[in-house]
Amino acid sequence: MFIYADFSQLVIIKPEDYHWVKSPGGEVDRMMLDRIGDEKARATSLVKYAPESAFPEHQHPLGEEVLILSGIFTENAEDDYPAGWYLRNPHHSTHRVSSKAGCLIFVKLMQMTEHEREPTRINTNDLANWKLTQRRMICPLFQSEHEQTYLEKLKPDQIFVEKSEQGIELFIIKGQLFCGTEIYPAGSWVRLPLNSAAKFQAGPSGATLYVKTGHLQHAIDVWVK
Repeated sequence: MFIYADFSQLVIIKPEDYHWVKSPGGEVDRMMLDRIGDEKARATSLVKYAPESAFPEHQHPLGEEVLILSGIFTENAEDDYPAGWYLRNPHHSTHRVSSKAGCLIFVKLMQMTEHEREPTRINTNDLANWKLTQRRMICPLFQSEHEQTYLEKLKPDQIFVEKSEQGIELFIIKGQLFCGTEIYPAGSWVRLPLNSAAKFQAGPSGATLYVKTGHLQHAIDVWVK
């Protein structure tokens, strides 16, 4: 299965474009943003867990990255992560997941290296995890030679600019972004190719963004034959 697997192309997906598909076992609903592979795939998705749903124990070759957008995500029937938590489960990690109340998560599969071995747990609701850097309010999530990942809060009408030779990816968690007359509401996902520059303006209520840069050349090297 190939969904937006050409990393040289600009991709824009808004909530009005969502098409939810049940997992083969019926445990969850998935909105596939990009994908290379079938059930074992390099994938970026939104995943919905219904109340009282569960997914059996499974392993993550090349890791799993999760941002909880709403509800409560539970690992191994004991660790609860409400909206705002960011998780990285490294190469060959395993877990069981469930949600008593239901949840919506942003997930990236098989996008880490074999060298990443330590799990990451960051509560982005904790103001101590945010830093004011060059007049930008940033919550750093992960950094390596292959990627830089962070959240950014924009004030009303604030300009967002990011440049990367290795690609840029945005997911709008809250608020809106504008680019000219184009409106990108919360839930929009944008992937810009190599040697791109992103320039947007936050809406009147500001915006909170998930941002990843520097990662697409590695994806091309590993996944594009």
